[in-house]
Amino acid sequence: MAYNGCCFLRLMGLFVEFYFIQFLTGLSTAAVLFLVTSGLSLIYGVTRILNFAHGGLYMLGAYMAYSLTQYLGGEGMNFWFALLLASLGASIVGVAIEMLVLRRVYHVPELYQLLATFALLLIIQDSTLHIWGPDDLLGPQAPGMAGAVSILGMPFPTYDLFLIGFAVVVMLGLYLLLFKTRFGVLLRAATEDREMVANLGTNQKWLFTAVFALGSLLAGLGGALQLPRESVSPIMDSNMTMDAFIVVVIGGMGSLFGAVVASIIVGVVQAFGILIFPEITLVLLFLIMAVVLSFKPYGLFGRAEDMVVEKALVKGGALKRPAAKMRYVWIGLGLFLLALPWFAGSYALVLTSEILIFALFAASLHFIMGHGGVAVFGHALYFGLGAYAVALLTKYFAVAMPLALFAAPVLAIVGALLFGWFCVRSQGIYLAMLTFAFAQMVWAVAFQWYDVTGGDNGILGVWPPAWASDKAVFYYMVLALCGASILILRYVVFSPYGYALRAVRDQSRRAEAIGLNGKRLQWIGLAFSGAFAGLAGGLFAYSKGSVFPTMLDIHSTMDAIVMTLLGGLSTISGPLVGSVTYIWLKSEISRYTELWRFALGLIILAIVIFFPRGIVGTFNAWFEKHKRRKKS
Repeated sequence: MAYNGCCFLRLMGLFVEFYFIQFLTGLSTAAVLFLVTSGLSLIYGVTRILNFAHGGLYMLGAYMAYSLTQYLGGEGMNFWFALLLASLGASIVGVAIEMLVLRRVYHVPELYQLLATFALLLIIQDSTLHIWGPDDLLGPQAPGMAGAVSILGMPFPTYDLFLIGFAVVVMLGLYLLLFKTRFGVLLRAATEDREMVANLGTNQKWLFTAVFALGSLLAGLGGALQLPRESVSPIMDSNMTMDAFIVVVIGGMGSLFGAVVASIIVGVVQAFGILIFPEITLVLLFLIMAVVLSFKPYGLFGRAEDMVVEKALVKGGALKRPAAKMRYVWIGLGLFLLALPWFAGSYALVLTSEILIFALFAASLHFIMGHGGVAVFGHALYFGLGAYAVALLTKYFAVAMPLALFAAPVLAIVGALLFGWFCVRSQGIYLAMLTFAFAQMVWAVAFQWYDVTGGDNGILGVWPPAWASDKAVFYYMVLALCGASILILRYVVFSPYGYALRAVRDQSRRAEAIGLNGKRLQWIGLAFSGAFAGLAGGLFAYSKGSVFPTMLDIHSTMDAIVMTLLGGLSTISGPLVGSVTYIWLKSEISRYTELWRFALGLIILAIVIFFPRGIVGTFNAWFEKHKRRKKS
């Protein structure tokens, strides 16, 4: 009995030791997450900019650290000096971004600022790809930290232990900076009320530049410190951007303490999730974020009053019915599209069909985001649900195309009603990230459920039947369905429901005071827009003949957001113009250069700077201004 008891105690000891080491592994991951997310949180807290390029600065720090260690040598102090220089290099790039680009867009609506940072991310991605190539790069080990130390009798990497200690030092340094210096007082004051800080005489421009320098330094430092742990690759920015936004949303936007706690939660969950729940590792973080936001709509340590501020993430303008003369423009466009198969080749028909499908996708997002005031980062969820509805019914049940296309918006509505019920409890960026979380959860299911969805191999052979296989016939079908759907969306915009939805968007408290249920109206709006996104997804599945999980991810939603914002939020024709511009540019640029992301990013930046209300919105403003001048 004594022997059995000793064996049991020894097994329990090994169990505790193993899981303690795994906990430390989670803390080492949390250390790097904290460095990156603390910078993101500081930048957002002061400038209120959703900086999608922050992950790109993290990647730049890693790449520059690799090159500098190769140039200076990876031995002794040269290694640490190279990491420091790489962090400063990322900081300099961040300052250049703020001074050359973001200063020009501080006055535009928040979503256009997000569009600018997305364009910057495209530029950084192609720049690093051009300079360092597509291959993974392996950096040197940290001098003197190649081995492991014994903790409770089990080995633990020395460098990971160093990262934990270093993160604690940085955390203490940030605390002293924020609470013991004048600069910290200004940062905290700007986080509370930046307009008041400016009115008291603080140079707001240089304050923003300084916080961008600090935040970019931390991002670059996080990337540089990853060099001994993992290979440097062109996709590391996407992974970190996703994790960083999850951390700051769970912790509360702009809360440094929230970034600390959420980094630990995410790091530890990732470490234990691989051991305990390997099947749902991809979805675990998004599930945690969804649960947190369902009960704490502004994050663990965010402030309830920020919810009111975040409501302005989507700003609406006065929406007017198009002038009578515009009817002739629409009639002319309709006649041109009807006559297109008579003189255009196959490529033009395929490209135009894709533009029409994405125009419907963008119009559905524009309905809920522009007219409903609901920022959505997971609209691809409904697009993907429609595509998978068509693909699964076609592959497993050989359902006819009309019935499969009918099922696409039905499944999307079911998904929108289910997920939307949780989403409308939040507002602003928190609502947007909650929609993103649900989209990523469904993406993870599609990615891992190989027996049904085919996983990352997708579902192939989703082609139209023989009667619709002709490109001209399929084009006319797409034109009819997308055209009718867009007309229905336009009709609803000017219906009593559309006016009520815009009332909630512009003055939610007044709308509720006169008896309008804002959350219910937004919930219905999410379902309505999701239905048309699902139809677009079903048509896209037939046009490509295949469906992949990528249709559900953030990149598909970003395409729709870019198209919507390029056209203009406060316009009817904005999504159409935006989709034509974006798809055509993307298609044409990629034909002539491999650096198509770089060129597309520059064009998007130019549009954001010179067309701050979108292409249609800016032209409408110029036209109104010209009319007023003519009258006076």
